[in-house]
Amino acid sequence: MKILFSGGGTAGHINPALAVAGYVREQQPDVQILYVGAKGGMEERLVAQAGFDFRGITISGFQRKPSLQNLKKNLQTVAHLFTATAESKKILREFQPDICMGTGGYVAGPVIREALKLHIPAVIHEQNAFPGVTNKALSRNADRVMLASADAEKYMAKNARCVLTGNPVRMAVIRADRQAARRRLGLDSRPLVLSFGGSLGAQKINEAILDLLQETAKTDRFQHIHAYGKYGGWFPEKLKARGVDPADHPNFDIRPYIDDMPDCLAAADLVICRAGAITLSELQAKGRAALIIPSPNVAENHQYFNAMSMVNRKAADILEEKDLSGSRLTEKVEALFQNPDTIPALAENARKMAILDTNERIFGILKEVLGERRAH
Repeated sequence: MKILFSGGGTAGHINPALAVAGYVREQQPDVQILYVGAKGGMEERLVAQAGFDFRGITISGFQRKPSLQNLKKNLQTVAHLFTATAESKKILREFQPDICMGTGGYVAGPVIREALKLHIPAVIHEQNAFPGVTNKALSRNADRVMLASADAEKYMAKNARCVLTGNPVRMAVIRADRQAARRRLGLDSRPLVLSFGGSLGAQKINEAILDLLQETAKTDRFQHIHAYGKYGGWFPEKLKARGVDPADHPNFDIRPYIDDMPDCLAAADLVICRAGAITLSELQAKGRAALIIPSPNVAENHQYFNAMSMVNRKAADILEEKDLSGSRLTEKVEALFQNPDTIPALAENARKMAILDTNERIFGILKEVLGERRAH
């Protein structure tokens, strides 16, 4: 079997493709896999690390803010669309895949479109509750449209053959044990708040967490792990300037990154985070209560829709960034812990949303679509 994957731009498009590719390789060791992404994109590095063959095409995305510089970039993007189409066709003819899978991002557009024109079976996977432009366009002709959230179906083409698969979640997250994780992290029986704003760090979240830590340090009733990210290097000194030295509060674990996310999620009682698709799928997989602060700086405000898919099912609480302040965050956290039933109820409703066999479902769909095409 030969499978071509395509998706890029962000880790949220790339990692699901790599998770499925890894699962397929485990099930069928003789499978041939090729990943097509943007030259110089994040996917080039991540695919190589995962040990798969990579081919790059020259492509860029459209800039939405009007400016002279962006107009120039958009003219270049139009030119890239023509070359990307030709490059995609060449790669497809050389590799001759049995089936293609697109996971979103502008690079998947020409690859999957050309595959369908060449009568190669092609499926797409949408990670978010509000689908991206590429997947919405491809949903008209794709053999299957696989969804992480049922909320995305209403935005797809009327004739789209949608099927709910969930997002692939790392086995390390699914298997992590709460008691063992709490032991490894040196935690006691107090509730653990886990907060992060992504690997780069989110300025407004970091500022609000400063206030929250300053307030909760008065009683030390919570344990708290906070990752301030690449651009939040100022955070520890600012916290000390507020009179809170983590050295005096062993219940506070303040660090730049979370490298042990499976343990941290397993140990947490409340998670304060963005609404990236994979993050929310991991919350569901672990059945964790969350206070979600969607990033407003993403395409089509899709993080808000991701968050609301959980909020509407009473599986999370939301605090939009426009309403975010240290005092508002502190109020929210205190209110969530005030009633002993609130956190467990959110956690249980999150768990009910979890789909833990996504890789199996997607692999089953790939085989089903291949079978249908061969039958014709």
